[in-house]
Amino acid sequence: MASGDIVDLKNPEARLQLVIVSGASGSGKTLALKCLEDLGFFCVDNLPPALFPKFAELCGQRSGDVRNIALGIDIRERGFFADFFDNLSRLKQSTYSVELLFLEASDVVLTRRFSESRRPHPLLPQQPVIEGIQLERQQLQELRSGADQVLDTSNMTVHELRDWMARHFSDVDHKQSMRVSLMTFGYKFGVPYDADLVFDVRFLQNPNFVPDLKELTGEHEAVQRYVFENKNAEGLLTHLQNLFVFLFPLFEQERRSYLTVAIGCTGGRHRSVSVALRLQQVFLSLGHDVQIRHRDMHRS
Repeated sequence: MASGDIVDLKNPEARLQLVIVSGASGSGKTLALKCLEDLGFFCVDNLPPALFPKFAELCGQRSGDVRNIALGIDIRERGFFADFFDNLSRLKQSTYSVELLFLEASDVVLTRRFSESRRPHPLLPQQPVIEGIQLERQQLQELRSGADQVLDTSNMTVHELRDWMARHFSDVDHKQSMRVSLMTFGYKFGVPYDADLVFDVRFLQNPNFVPDLKELTGEHEAVQRYVFENKNAEGLLTHLQNLFVFLFPLFEQERRSYLTVAIGCTGGRHRSVSVALRLQQVFLSLGHDVQIRHRDMHRS
């Protein structure tokens, strides 16, 4: 059995992985939990340590619904040391795989991060930040010594931390690809605020001025044929395909979980819909599941 496999001895098919994330304030614990959540972990922050064993037991009874759990623990928890180690020991004696990840950073880096966020240190909010950092480091020494992984984030960017988390905790067999959403819209109704990339196709010939096509939408073959009989439309599609062949691997390298691409024309009824439907086929051919939404297609 490979290292890291978690097997419930009563049910060899059921696997449960538990990662506990702790460390110094400002070291990146919140981001680490978000990374685990993106990797498919069920994440709970600041769960009282006394509830760890019962929580793991309840998740283990979900018959495979919950395979991976991440728990965040903070020194600000009341009774942090009183029951943490006892409950951690109980978990490690169970049939679950338990890993304690401890994040830290240098005093200089932690001080800079608190300064940038303009937050006081949670242990000594009325004192200079460096005093809180040093006190917390002393109080966390025992926890650090018992950690399975100690990660120094001093020289890590946000993207590098995400990449480290993905390399160490991703489930290769259940890796999720980036979700891609296509949205069509009409500029006269406003540009969507939630789009990552926006493309304006109002330069294409407009079926709205063709009486037989005016009342149809870009979902109709006649409208699509009219839009794409112009070489500019075919050229646009070719350029977009080349662009996304280039972009998709870079977005995935950044561990993006989703991407929203918006295509807009004047009313969001003809040209944007026609282009988006063709682009959907391009995305499918590149191996991405695509959801498509026509925001304004039926608006007058």
